[in-house]
Amino acid sequence: MESLEELLRQAEIAHGHLCAGQVLGVRMAMLGCRRLGITEPRGADRKRLVTWIEIDRCATDAIGVVTGCRLGKRALKFRDWGKMAATFADLATGRAIRIVALESSKQRARELYPEVANKNQQQMKAYRELDDAELFGEQWVEVELGPKEMPGYKGGRVACAQCGEGINYDRFVESQGRTLCFACAYPEQKYYRPAGVQAAREAAISEPGCECA
Repeated sequence: MESLEELLRQAEIAHGHLCAGQVLGVRMAMLGCRRLGITEPRGADRKRLVTWIEIDRCATDAIGVVTGCRLGKRALKFRDWGKMAATFADLATGRAIRIVALESSKQRARELYPEVANKNQQQMKAYRELDDAELFGEQWVEVELGPKEMPGYKGGRVACAQCGEGINYDRFVESQGRTLCFACAYPEQKYYRPAGVQAAREAAISEPGCECA
């Protein structure tokens, strides 16, 4: 595996800037790989590693750079828990380790570099130097990864009976004899809604007619 500084350079290019979160992400991923005995995550070991990340912040991009895990490869799994944490699993051995950034690391950065007024710069300097034990908590864990969640799984494809859109990876529900995508089955959970003319049309269709005539 490349050096910390080389990986930080690559992370900066991929992310667009270098920040404290990038340093944490790079070091977190390096530690995870080291604990699992994975020395070439983007080379000879590229099919061994699956990573779960728990936050959509700068560290996530850095972890992807170090591990080579990508959403498009189904090797990067996102859990929106708002935690600066990630779990690294080795498919070859079945071992997995969850690593979380310690809140106390911020105070350690202040203690190391009190003369640096900019918090991000202060943390960037400290996070390069602190021992792993001062930056992270570690826990060996078990992660269940079914066949349909594995990288490379293709599976069948069905169409939603309501919207007609294609659905991959069995991400559908059966309701009253119909196959529905999640958006149609759980409309209250949709992250989008129709705009403009289309919204007006759908509202008119769904509005009950007057019964007083």
